[in-house]
Amino acid sequence: MISLAQPPVPVAVVGPTATGKTALAVRLARALDGEVVNADALQLYRGMDIGTAKATLEERQGVPHHLLDVLDVTETASVAAYQRDARATIERIRARGRVPVLTGGSGLYVQAVLDDLRFPGTDPAIRARLDAEAADLGTAALHARLAERDPAAAAAILPTNTRRVVRALEVIELTGEPFSANLPKPGPARYGTVLIGVDREPAALDERVDLRVERMFEAGLVAEVRELAGRGLREGKTASRALGYQQVLAELDGAEDFAAAAAATAQATRRFVRRQRSWFRRDKRIHWFDGGEADLAARVLAALAQ
Repeated sequence: MISLAQPPVPVAVVGPTATGKTALAVRLARALDGEVVNADALQLYRGMDIGTAKATLEERQGVPHHLLDVLDVTETASVAAYQRDARATIERIRARGRVPVLTGGSGLYVQAVLDDLRFPGTDPAIRARLDAEAADLGTAALHARLAERDPAAAAAILPTNTRRVVRALEVIELTGEPFSANLPKPGPARYGTVLIGVDREPAALDERVDLRVERMFEAGLVAEVRELAGRGLREGKTASRALGYQQVLAELDGAEDFAAAAAATAQATRRFVRRQRSWFRRDKRIHWFDGGEADLAARVLAALAQ
């Protein structure tokens, strides 16, 4: 799949949480003379290490990693800003003759890099009015309005996703065009990127999620959240809602039942995994592999060499 022509073709390693993407990306980068580019929205944040399963320096095995620890927890992550920064990073890596290995489970962030995803501006007044309507009428009512104005966008957005429903209606008002006009059209991935998907059997992955959450709490997630709370985590619109962090913050502000926080985190993560799987499985460009195979990296490298 990967040509020896220059500049090198990137590889994207995608899929649900806890499938083994990080370790595979490092293995591929070492084998391909590559560098890893983060595509996990929450790993952009400084200090959010345990709860995001951010690779330690030891786990990075000397491979350069980019777009980790670039935001404070009080800042709001922006897909548009990430698109700009990630594309610039990938182009610099390719210019050095090395292979960019993009990896993460934030589907929209991956798509923003690899597809022609446009980001129209925003209008605070329109946004505030739509937010108020969502609170007053309910997200379902706004989703029904979106279905009338842009059926394609409504079909792609969950009726419970208030943020995306409001954003779609805002863009329609701002541009006079359907929100779906800004969605990427099917086609080759930017830079000729080869997409590698990693997944596992649902039951096995649920067990991995539960174990991962248990280890995060044992490793000091509560202490990490306490420290970040002192740096403004509660005020961060994106960071404060992260899985694990949201649940621990709730207990810090309540009964401090961190066993309950761990259970709630595991449950929410299992639901999130299902949404990730649904998102990535729609992309027919992805070549899927079983993350449970002992020779996973060798199998992927063999496929890339064909």
